[in-house]
Amino acid sequence: MTDVSETVGALDGVFVLDLSRILAGPTATQLLGDMGATVIKVENPKSGGDDTRGWGPNYAQNEDGSASDLSAYFMSSNRNKHSIAVDIATPEGQDVIRRLAARADIVVENFKPDGLVKYGLDHATLCAAHPSLVYCSISGYGQTGPNRDKPGYDLMAQGFSGIMSITGDPEGVPTKVGVGIADVMCGMYATIGILTALRHRDKTGEGQHVELALIDASMAWLVNEGLNYLTSGELPERRGNAHPNIVPYDAFEVADGHFLLAVGNDAQFARFCDVIGLPDLSADVDFATNLGRIKNREALMRQIKPALKTWAKENILEALAKVKVPCGPINTIKEALTSEQAQARGAVRNMSVKGVKGGQIQLLSNPLKFSKTPVKYRRPPPRFGQDTDEVLATWLGDKPTS
Repeated sequence: MTDVSETVGALDGVFVLDLSRILAGPTATQLLGDMGATVIKVENPKSGGDDTRGWGPNYAQNEDGSASDLSAYFMSSNRNKHSIAVDIATPEGQDVIRRLAARADIVVENFKPDGLVKYGLDHATLCAAHPSLVYCSISGYGQTGPNRDKPGYDLMAQGFSGIMSITGDPEGVPTKVGVGIADVMCGMYATIGILTALRHRDKTGEGQHVELALIDASMAWLVNEGLNYLTSGELPERRGNAHPNIVPYDAFEVADGHFLLAVGNDAQFARFCDVIGLPDLSADVDFATNLGRIKNREALMRQIKPALKTWAKENILEALAKVKVPCGPINTIKEALTSEQAQARGAVRNMSVKGVKGGQIQLLSNPLKFSKTPVKYRRPPPRFGQDTDEVLATWLGDKPTS
């Protein structure tokens, strides 16, 4: 049996040149680094590096108690990377990037379309010089279309894509998801695209340009609601926590808070009705089937909501779980990350970092579980430019600058 502690990552030997910043690109390159790739993150010395290094208010503290350049936001998507300080606006910096690109398998960037052309670091230039290169470009609206030159932010992507129109309380304002999900999902799509192109390159020797946009990715994950519109021509409604195709599926008030209920089929609905003391509901022609419950959603809510308010949260969760009706709590982030399930699955990872107070930081773990090539947490999120001399000496043979 293989000792997984001695295995290398599946992408061991793959070199990634990371010209990206903020969240979408760094999410993709962190995933590649987690799977064993060597990731060189290029940061602008004039700005102090990736913008998110300054996105507080939460930072790992230096040993003297001051805020370090490791913000919580930056640390969320930059482990398993080396950081080098290189100014690509200078001829010297451009030369460094070209030489690193010559060694790279993958380049990832999220500049505005054509933003790297003036530096000679765009996909057309580098892919022509290195035909086996996989070059990934991420932008807000894509390299084509009337909006190509508009800046892309997660909030704008959520708004433009339609996801905000179906998120939030029906009586309230359209609401974004609580984290930068458009960026994160775009980064995940980017990772899939990069690995697909890498597979093609390994089979044929031929690299390619992988291009995607926050807007495109966000519209792709409209999933069932997007298809609800395309199939019927009717605009989906904002339903808060309710589901457009399953009833009852929502957050419900009980005597001491709220809980989640997700009745997935008619048999579960019958068992749910038995538990809450309304067995006749499941035999009612208006509610017996999911289609009937969708058509008569409001009438059903008037029946079950008062009954649920008589229950304590712990009791209703226990009673429904006993008869295998899907239900669950609404945890705070603290409750989620400190739960027994999170601990059993290793949801939080401690990493040692020199120079920070206490010598350690906590990160969210990669959720992937591999039986042969497990995720390795080899490098904590780097301090700005900490690896410049080492990387240039190791990969390019340059002498240290100091």
